[in-house]
Amino acid sequence: MGKLPKWADYALIPFLNVLLAFFVSGLVVLFIGEDPIKAMGIMLKGSLGSPRAIGYTLYYATNFIFTGLAVAVAFHARLFNIGGEGQAGVAGLGVAFVCMYVDWPHWSLALPAAIIGAALFAGIWAAIPAYLQSKRGSHIVITTIMFNYIAAALLVYMLVNVIKDPGSMSPQTRAFVPGSVLPTAKEMLGWIGVDFPRSPINISFLLAIAACFGVWILIWKSRLGYEIRAFGHSESAAGYAGISGFKITMIAMTISGSLAGLMAINTVMGEGKRLVLDPVEGAGFIGIAVALIGRSHPLGVFLAAILFGMLYQGGFDLSFDMPKVSREMILVIQALVILFTGALENLVRMPVTRLFLRFTKGAA
Repeated sequence: MGKLPKWADYALIPFLNVLLAFFVSGLVVLFIGEDPIKAMGIMLKGSLGSPRAIGYTLYYATNFIFTGLAVAVAFHARLFNIGGEGQAGVAGLGVAFVCMYVDWPHWSLALPAAIIGAALFAGIWAAIPAYLQSKRGSHIVITTIMFNYIAAALLVYMLVNVIKDPGSMSPQTRAFVPGSVLPTAKEMLGWIGVDFPRSPINISFLLAIAACFGVWILIWKSRLGYEIRAFGHSESAAGYAGISGFKITMIAMTISGSLAGLMAINTVMGEGKRLVLDPVEGAGFIGIAVALIGRSHPLGVFLAAILFGMLYQGGFDLSFDMPKVSREMILVIQALVILFTGALENLVRMPVTRLFLRFTKGAA
């Protein structure tokens, strides 16, 4: 079978997959006795219908950008990092230590330190499975899944026995020092005279955009990125070219883990202003779908993250306005998107490729 042009591979195929997923989701909504057109309208209004809704959508999207980029970087080295959930959770500890025990005079000083703390904790956590695969032959998929559970247990232990707020019955830390509180979109836009409603979106969204640009530079404009892609395409050929498989595996997974860990800046430092028991809330697994839909390209990851942010935020309004469409139904819709963009991708790709080849032969 021939090869599709880049515009079709990176844009048309994902668009058709998502469209097909929403069509099947509409049939499911129709089956339970609700109007799918009305349901879609509620979701769009709930996610994009007001500045406040947009703020919440972009807040969720920020998490998915970081975890999607994490999976994408690992994908380029043909490494399947399913440990974003645990890596982001451990990164929360790094952010908490930085923001609780240092009396920061201003958030602009606390933010770089928190970024280093989050990236360091998550990067080390991801490097352990990378080492186990490179030196011991342990499969990266199995070890990263296992490390999710270890990270969850570690987080529980730390929040219950070590850094728990003495005045709280809940497993959480005390509030971070005032100098580490990040500005929200309302405050930032207020600096230029724009009145924006309160929402959890904060300066982390700009950090996520910067991360997209940084990953693009890394993968397509740097020597290290070339080595990562070469290793991903053919490990044996990369070895003949003098590229160390051990080095690339360690570096790619460390960068991947660090990117996943940066979502803790948004949830722990930005929105929560303290570390709670589950600061990730499934964003690590959603990052896999975001990377698949976005074809592991930063721009695609950004757009796919916006899509899942809309599903998250619009889903809240949909479950409220349509009681039959529960939160579990929103998970079904997300699962269908993952199914059609992942396991059933060839369901769209093969007929589109045949159609494209037929037209190109006819034109020739």
